[in-house]
Amino acid sequence: MTLRQQYIAWVIIAALAVALLILFRPILLPFVAGMAVAYFLDPVADRLERWGLPRTVATLLIILAFFLIAILLLTFLVPVAVHQLESFIKHLPEYIAWFNGRVLPYIESLTRRFGIDLRGNVEQALSGNSGQTVAMLGNVLNSLLGGGWAIFNAVSLLVITPVVGFYLLRDWDHMIARIDAYLPRDHAETIRTQALEIDRVLAGFVRGQVLVCLFLAAFYGIGLSVAGLQFGLFIGLTAGMISFIPYVGTTLGFAVSVGVAIVQFWPDWVMIAVIAGIFAVGQFIEGNILHPKLIGDRVGLHPVWIIFALLAGGTLFGFLGVLLAVPVFAVIGVLARFLLERYRKSLLYRPGASPDPKA
Repeated sequence: MTLRQQYIAWVIIAALAVALLILFRPILLPFVAGMAVAYFLDPVADRLERWGLPRTVATLLIILAFFLIAILLLTFLVPVAVHQLESFIKHLPEYIAWFNGRVLPYIESLTRRFGIDLRGNVEQALSGNSGQTVAMLGNVLNSLLGGGWAIFNAVSLLVITPVVGFYLLRDWDHMIARIDAYLPRDHAETIRTQALEIDRVLAGFVRGQVLVCLFLAAFYGIGLSVAGLQFGLFIGLTAGMISFIPYVGTTLGFAVSVGVAIVQFWPDWVMIAVIAGIFAVGQFIEGNILHPKLIGDRVGLHPVWIIFALLAGGTLFGFLGVLLAVPVFAVIGVLARFLLERYRKSLLYRPGASPDPKA
């Protein structure tokens, strides 16, 4: 087979993979979630196996423990968080009225000094874009919920994902060995090298970021609740769990919590500073301890690249796309760096030089 025929074959394989993904995307969520669970927990299973436990026993213990903890957390936290969300929405008009009566006049007096009609500009923007905003939010929610498949996905996550996760985790090493046996022999070493690089990126980001988000959710939720902030658990959990989007989770959580604190504790600036300090401490721990230890600079995924990946994945495939976004774009990033390295060693980059035999 010539090099051109090999390229054509790989393009056809990639096109078929994308077509199958689009065709079966309504039912893929529990399988992708199970694969993610297996990938995330494979190092734990390998360690238990090295300690002498059979792979099947180790897998069963890990899956049971993982989903038991998940169910317990959902059982105790979700009802409280939902109740706080409902209460927050109920009191939102009061917060807006308080802001308009107490804070907005000061901001308007300041902006008028610069010749800016803040209230007029805001009202014009809201009246002109409210319809578009509602339509956009509706489209996003519809995309994420997946229409009529939302209930099926929710049930399948509880029923199918544990089964898929168990079998994939149990047979993970065998599947990797089987895939390796089918690699084209002339390019097997190159493919293994790139696969290891992809695994390094995914392990550094996905596993590390999950642990960071869990810590921040617990830290913010407990910290804000102990400080006595209304809806503190809901705000803290939300801020921590969406911290996988760079800067968005912390910024949004800080703004909402400080806003609620101003309304609740005004004019007690000490308590308002305490609420702001919780996010400052959380950011210090994340930036100086968690991120360097769990993720580090070796990941090679720029924050802008991550944000684009999440938005693109959510727009195209809903929640399934959000799950697949970072892994897929990490693979693209690794392959792009590999191709650029080959390009810089080729005659196309250096026409006058002799070709690199390794390129």
